[in-house]
Parts: sequence; C-alpha cells; structure tokens
Amino acid sequence: MVIAVRAVIGNSREPSALRVALRTGGLVGLLLAVFACGAGAFGFAQAQEPAAPPANPNAQSAPAPSAPPQAAPTAGVISGTVTDKEGALAVGAQVTLIQNGQPEHSIASGNNGEFSFSNVPPGPFRLKVTAPGFNTQQYVSELQPGQALLVPPIELAVTGAVTEVKVGGSPEEIAEVEVKQELQQRVFGFIPNFYVTYGVDPAPLFAKQKFYLAWKSVQDPVTILGVAFIAGIDQASDQFGGYGQGAAGYGRRFGAEYGDVFFGTFIGSAILPSVLHQDPRYFYQGTGSTKSRLAHALENSVVARNDRTRKFEPNYSGIIGSFAAGGISFLYYPPSDRTTGLFLQNSLIRLAESSVAGVLQEFVLRRFTSHVPKQAAVSSQP
Repeated sequence: MVIAVRAVIGNSREPSALRVALRTGGLVGLLLAVFACGAGAFGFAQAQEPAAPPANPNAQSAPAPSAPPQAAPTAGVISGTVTDKEGALAVGAQVTLIQNGQPEHSIASGNNGEFSFSNVPPGPFRLKVTAPGFNTQQYVSELQPGQALLVPPIELAVTGAVTEVKVGGSPEEIAEVEVKQELQQRVFGFIPNFYVTYGVDPAPLFAKQKFYLAWKSVQDPVTILGVAFIAGIDQASDQFGGYGQGAAGYGRRFGAEYGDVFFGTFIGSAILPSVLHQDPRYFYQGTGSTKSRLAHALENSVVARNDRTRKFEPNYSGIIGSFAAGGISFLYYPPSDRTTGLFLQNSLIRLAESSVAGVLQEFVLRRFTSHVPKQAAVSSQP
C-alpha cells in the first residue's frame, strides 16, 4: 500500500513554469503594470523630496550585521531488515552502526527481522551484521540530512558450522505457539492444512493440543462442506443403497461420511497419539534429493515421530487408528454393506490417503498454503 501511494505521488507531474505563466498571464501582466506605475510614482515622489543633509564625517559608522549562525545538520533515520539467503527473517541478529570508524549503536533485529536507528547524524556510515552460525555482512552508504533511509534487506550467509538454537519458554508454551500457527495454514487461503509442520525441529505436542487440533479440524466449515459434497456424490451414484434416496437417504450418507472423518481424526490423530506419545503431524522435509523427499512422504502413513525421543518409529497410531475407525463404521453403515471387504477397504484407504497426502505436502501444497512461517534464521526471542 505504501509503495503504491509513493508510486502515484512520484508519477504525478507539477504544472511547469511555462504553463503557470500562460494560465496566469493576465494576472501577471496586471501585477507588472501596477508595479511599474508604483515604481514611477515612487521615483516622482523621490524627486520632490528635499535632498538629504550631508553626512557628519565625525559620526561613527554602524557595525556591519554579523552573519546568522549556520543551522546544525538535521539527523536522519536508518532502518531495514535482516534475512537469510532464502528470504527467511533473521530474528536476534546483531546490527551495529559505525560512523567515523567508531561503533555508534548496536541493536538486535526484531521478531520480523527489522532494525532501526534514529537521530543518526548525516554522512557516511557502515552497518555490520553478525549472528551465530552466519558470516558477518556489511552495508556501506551515506545518509543525507533529514533522510529516512530504508536499506535493502541484508542477507546472511550460513557458515560451515551448524548452531543449534533453542526457543525461550516452556515446552508446552512453545507447542501452543506452533498449534496456533498451524491453525492459520490453509491451502488457497481456505482449505484447512493444519496437520503439517514446517519447522526444522518442532516441539512435541501435548495431549490437550492434539485433541484441540483434532476438534478444530473436524468442525471446520470447509471440512463439513467437503463431507456434504462427498455425501452428494454417494447419493447420486447410489452408494450404500441401504440408506435409500431422498432427503433421509442423503442425511444418513452425510452422517456416515462425517462419522468416518470424526472418528478417524480423533482416534488416529488425538487419542492414540496421546496414549502412544506419537506426533500426528507431517514433518515437511523440503531439502535433499527428490528420491529422499519422496521416500519421506510415502512413509507418512507407516512412520511417526516419538514425542519423547524425537525419533521416527512405526506409526502405530495411524495404522491402528485406521482399522479402529473402520471397525466403528460398522455401527452406522447399512447392514447390507457391513462386510469384511468394506472394513478392509475403509482401513486401507485411510492408510493410502495418508501416503498421498504426504506426497502432496512435500511437493505441492506448501506453495499454495497461506501463513506458512519462514524459519527464523538466527533465533527466537523469549
């Protein structure tokens, strides 16, 4: 918005001096005529006045007025942001302002990687940016009097050493922040994408957070609309014919589809993960070869991270949860459709969907997901 306003102002053209003269020619001519008449009358009046008496040679001349003191140069402002090579915001980077070879001020970049120096004297300056695990970067320029200078983003390059950074706060508070962030993630801005984390080493979730994430997922309006759409397809194709047709048949199909989503989500993503201490989320890899990323994505249905050891192990929660939800579906599906085939079909479909979802998360959905957090390049402040 600010850039757009500046662009409009910068492109607007003031009327040229010639156009001003042309548009106000009558007024200018009138003023010149009045000035000429006034000057003639003033000359005539001067001619009628008596000559001034001669100056007294003994009178001392008045001292010449002293020159007004020069105004001090107006101070300015220097601001900008610190990022890494991938554009991630660097939080907590040390930014030092150097003038005349001496460090003047030193501040840490804020939560959005921003920094700002006020009351800066005009003249040449140098910014020195340092952070653990990154090469030192410098920016050199000159500040004009009264200027508010916005420097280009200063990019930090990673050194060979890897620095582990811990985030301040208790584990539960950190996990709470992660869940709030994940609840903002939506594909195309409206489809829920809650069960994926883009952090390098995200904190494990507590039981109440797993249940909260499951509840927010099943009661989301888009989830309900998706269930209604699938129920309509089943109605049109006469799937589960024991439900019949009409409004009653559609209502039963809607209830069955929503039951699959509800029980599958709570059992496989909340109840069992809480009991078995497993994380129900997909851990985005994003780096490495395509083969390694594809293998990581396909393993999503059979591999999960343990909350305590933070190591990957068989996904007991997802596997057992899929078959448990399939067994519960026997309670509300038509008797004519309660077959072993249906039970195995629903269970295996859930496992296959988890693998397909992992592939989409790894290679497709990130670029279309809103509010994806950029990994802080330096550290997170408490």
